Amino acid sequence: GRVSAESTSAKFQLMGKQVNDIKMNDHTDYQTATKTVSASMSTEDLGQKSIGRLLAQYSVPAIIASVATSLYNIVDSIFIGRGVGPMAIAGLAITFPLMNLVAAFCMMIAAGGATISSIFLGQKNYNRATDVVNNVLVLCLVHSAIIGGLTLLFLDPILYFFGATDETVVYAREFMEVILLGTPIAFVFIGLNNLMRATGYPKKAMISALISVVVNVILAPLFIFKLKWGIQGAALATVSGQFVAFIWVLAHFMSKKSSIHFRWKNRWLSRSIVKRIYAIGLSPFLMNVCACVVVIFINRALLDYGGDQGNLCVGAYGIINRTTMFFVMVVFGVTQGMQPILGYNMGAGHFQRVKSTLHTGIWIGVAITALGWMISEGLPDTISRMFTTDETLISLSREGFRIYFLVYPVVGCQIVIQNFFQSVGKPKLSIFLSLTRQLLFLIPFLILLPRIWGVDGVWASMAASDFLAFAVSLITLWWWMRHVMSKWEKIESKKQ
Repeated sequence: GRVSAESTSAKFQLMGKQVNDIKMNDHTDYQTATKTVSASMSTEDLGQKSIGRLLAQYSVPAIIASVATSLYNIVDSIFIGRGVGPMAIAGLAITFPLMNLVAAFCMMIAAGGATISSIFLGQKNYNRATDVVNNVLVLCLVHSAIIGGLTLLFLDPILYFFGATDETVVYAREFMEVILLGTPIAFVFIGLNNLMRATGYPKKAMISALISVVVNVILAPLFIFKLKWGIQGAALATVSGQFVAFIWVLAHFMSKKSSIHFRWKNRWLSRSIVKRIYAIGLSPFLMNVCACVVVIFINRALLDYGGDQGNLCVGAYGIINRTTMFFVMVVFGVTQGMQPILGYNMGAGHFQRVKSTLHTGIWIGVAITALGWMISEGLPDTISRMFTTDETLISLSREGFRIYFLVYPVVGCQIVIQNFFQSVGKPKLSIFLSLTRQLLFLIPFLILLPRIWGVDGVWASMAASDFLAFAVSLITLWWWMRHVMSKWEKIESKKQ
């Protein structure tokens, strides 16, 4: 049967109060608790300040952090393309699905933990927010050891399955071996950095990302050009940057000056919290897994229909992918800034502020991807020449840019709506919207359209699936606002 609107809305009000969930430590020192509450008063601004000011406060640092992350991926590709060669770019593109798969397990923990901690803070339940931080650290370490170890063990077969050839596998292997050895560092850094932003420290979270980028940008050219370490040097620079940022983030959560920090008395592995982290984090997890599956289909289609230029077609996709991800990461920065605002106000029952945050976020997201559309459609050769001097690769990339970015402005709206449902504790709807774009629409298009238009059909498949996913997300949001949110608002107004 269908859950009533009242009971669904009440979930947000009752979280943190059930007997079987984490309980307040009976031995909690009053002075420590008072200090925590006092230090956390800034989180109450999430329910009081204007939405515009809050989005500026939380999204701008998150955008800067996301842009920084995207930039060092771009810088890596530029250094690899110019320092190692065009075939190395193709090898790097082969690693995208594997990195997406590894990242999926990390983002499941990071996104789930960030959302739950924001909701607990909205309920002023600081003790349970601390439990979340403890659990996220343990889960990041466990997942990284298992995923990194298993992937290293079967690395070559995985790379060939993802579309590597004898010409590209050596570059992909050398890059991924270093990245996988640094998996525990990356997992803890990303997981705790998301929590840092969600618990009221957006600027420090931004600094974490900037630290990682600056170290990488300094070391990458040194390792690649000066020490001649090739693509392994690029990977080592990436891990080195993450390690320095990892120390920074760890120091924050070990300090008692932080409003939410590690506490030995709190639980480090709680079944109820782990289940909630997995439930809410399932959406970004599936999104990354879908991205992994999709890139496999894309790589294989480009190899099959690209003929003798198949490897270079994969390289062209690598350039296009780095470019589109730059703008997508900016939109993700907006959604990361929205997440604590949405989670807090949903937990506090401020539904009008939730809607206002969503509407503002959608307009910002569309503006960002519209800018990406103008730049990519107008300057495809300029972008490609940043990565390579190979004229064939530049020509292939130009055609891909023209088709891939046709409907790109609507992508920002789709991303914001999908992440909105995750942030308000509706992971199933978020998962559904993710699956429509990456599985329901894109894979059938990738099977059908290349048979008609060859490589151009691969690029057209991505544009067509983006547009249909945008339409479905709008319909889903309209239905949810009319049939769910409106009922919650009526219930809340009766209480007042």
